Amino acid sequence: MGSYVQSALTNGEQIAYEGKVSLWSLAPLFIIGLLLLPFWGIGLLFWILAVIKYFTTELAITNKRVIAKFGLISRTTVEINIQKIESIQVNQGILGRVFNFGSIVVAGAGNPQAPVPGISNPLQFRREFIKTQENIGSGQPSVGAAQA
Repeated sequence: MGSYVQSALTNGEQIAYEGKVSLWSLAPLFIIGLLLLPFWGIGLLFWILAVIKYFTTELAITNKRVIAKFGLISRTTVEINIQKIESIQVNQGILGRVFNFGSIVVAGAGNPQAPVPGISNPLQFRREFIKTQENIGSGQPSVGAAQA
């Protein structure tokens, strides 16, 4: 199964930054799974859910838009033109600050807010977005692909 972000790229579009789901954000699912494992293996379902969430959530900044994709069987995508994005909000709780994960809320002109929960290093994502948006505004080519 290929990457949704790679398959969604248009002509001349390049990935500037890819975000990842933090394993720390999935810790509650792993812990509940561990506690429920003795009960007919129900805990395995929580572990499977965490693994699916980890591997099926994609987040990328390209030189043209921000792309987020969630889900395995039922897919939800958010794709917003980078020039139409008005703000990127970072929400981090206490554990998020300690373990460097949080939610990103992308708000665009005329678009509803698009929350992306449990992202590893959300402040780096915001910095990369701002850098990419400034490069586009100044007419500079985007920087090569980087990963979180």
